[in-house]
Amino acid sequence: MHQPRSNCRLYVLLARDSSDAVIIRRGPSKRVQLVSWQRDEDKFASGQWFKGRIYERRCDLSPSGKYLLYFAASHKPPLYAWTAVSRPPFLSALALWPKGDCWGGGGLFVQEREIHLNHPAHQMDLAEKNSLPKHFKIGRTNEQAGCGEDFPIYHLRLLRDGWQPIEKEECNAKEKTEPLFHFNLPITYSKTRPAEASKRNNGDQLKMSICGIAEPNNPWYIVEYQIEASSGTILKELGRLDWADWDSNGDLLFAKQGKIFRSKNLIDSLELIDLRTNLYQEIAPEPWATRW
Repeated sequence: MHQPRSNCRLYVLLARDSSDAVIIRRGPSKRVQLVSWQRDEDKFASGQWFKGRIYERRCDLSPSGKYLLYFAASHKPPLYAWTAVSRPPFLSALALWPKGDCWGGGGLFVQEREIHLNHPAHQMDLAEKNSLPKHFKIGRTNEQAGCGEDFPIYHLRLLRDGWQPIEKEECNAKEKTEPLFHFNLPITYSKTRPAEASKRNNGDQLKMSICGIAEPNNPWYIVEYQIEASSGTILKELGRLDWADWDSNGDLLFAKQGKIFRSKNLIDSLELIDLRTNLYQEIAPEPWATRW
């Protein structure tokens, strides 16, 4: 389904033990901003900008939402690329691990004070003059950590957060000159509406299908969503979205065309915020965001 172009892309990370969330707003392509989102009251606070690339599918929020683990790249010396921990919506690194390349990177919060980095063994050292609080544990996601790009770390985060894979990828490259690659079988995941919304939860499933990559003038991933009943009946075709997920109360949350929406009944949607007009500016971190 064709969608008109937007001047920004949105991706959201939900804290799993609180109502906090972080929106990663990208646009223009080498400008990224963090926006905090308190989902219980749908309040937003614009945060710091970054010149470069943040790989949103390799990022994670701590269970409380207090800390953000992000993978960023300037693609130039001295660091080129790195993984860091910050206090959103700011990017000032409380701890930083130089990466030097864009293979792997990022990681997962296993617990509030335990991180597994998506780094190979030789790229696990903290940057000079960096330190971690006592009782803060750092490990690796697995022995293959640091391989791949968004996958497999993105897949691991989806599994942890309740998404289940439906089908495996088969890539059809078509002709070498074709700028768009469709997958013969989409990479598809499904997530059940939270049990906390028992009065509204009839086993509804949110399905996310990554249908291809590299469509000109559009996000790298071509992602389509739909909602299915437990019987398999399609309740709603959502089409292409930047991002979608269930809130803990069973509401559908989604990002589209630079805006964030909430739907309680899966029919009507309420626009919560429009981030298309945000413009780059130098923003210094608040003092609390510079310390653990």
